[in-house]
Amino acid sequence: MQPQPDFTALARRVRFVLVAPSHPGNIGAAARAIKAMGFARLVVVNPRVADFRNDAEAVALSVGAVDVLVAAQSHGALEPALAGVTRAYAMTGYTREFGPPLVDLRGGCLEAAAHLSTGGAEREVAFVLGTERSGLTNDEVARCQASCAIPADPMHGSLNLAQAVQVAAYEMRLALGADPPASRFTSEAPAGVEALEAMYAHLEQALLALGYLDPAVPGKLMARLRRLLSRAHPTASEIDILRGVCAAIIERKADRIGSKSPTRQRG
Repeated sequence: MQPQPDFTALARRVRFVLVAPSHPGNIGAAARAIKAMGFARLVVVNPRVADFRNDAEAVALSVGAVDVLVAAQSHGALEPALAGVTRAYAMTGYTREFGPPLVDLRGGCLEAAAHLSTGGAEREVAFVLGTERSGLTNDEVARCQASCAIPADPMHGSLNLAQAVQVAAYEMRLALGADPPASRFTSEAPAGVEALEAMYAHLEQALLALGYLDPAVPGKLMARLRRLLSRAHPTASEIDILRGVCAAIIERKADRIGSKSPTRQRG
């Protein structure tokens, strides 16, 4: 069995195509969006501002993704922007009479991931987004093999161009099986059975000392506490904290009893 390509290798074969964007700031924000999700290929078709790479607003909104913005390809038409693409997804919120079938974005991304991972390295996919005001034309949608819709509120389903790019890039990242974000902190393993049992015994002693647990009528209190703490999967350090609390409860009770003794009173 051939090993599956890793996320980075697959991400290189995904491009995001912006058709006739009106605002260079959206191009910069889109560059930031795809880089944050691990992608780098941005293609711009017939932008209103031809020198978008050096536009102050585009640079400002790219925030850490100036390299993606500068490396963005630019074309005068959609056809060359899709050169080499083997499956293109038109980002549109409604079906077209003679357009490709409409699928939800998550399903489309899963399909795109399967297209990339089960074929050769020559396979590439593209997500195509239209201009801010009117989206893609019927002819532009027709050049794609599927249409993808973001499941937004039907009463107000319009997203900013860069927001739509962000959602698409996020879903594609999930579909490609990217590793989850790593924690900055070292995870401590859950405590073992012996430590848990010692803690339950200590807890029972503390509850008896408090008078909260009646040994004559214990009911299901300890069983319920076991269930509660089992759901938390406490670590050894957390067990130590709980046992420290138990020890303090027991000690304070003993001190209160001892303070009434003649010896204490004479002191």
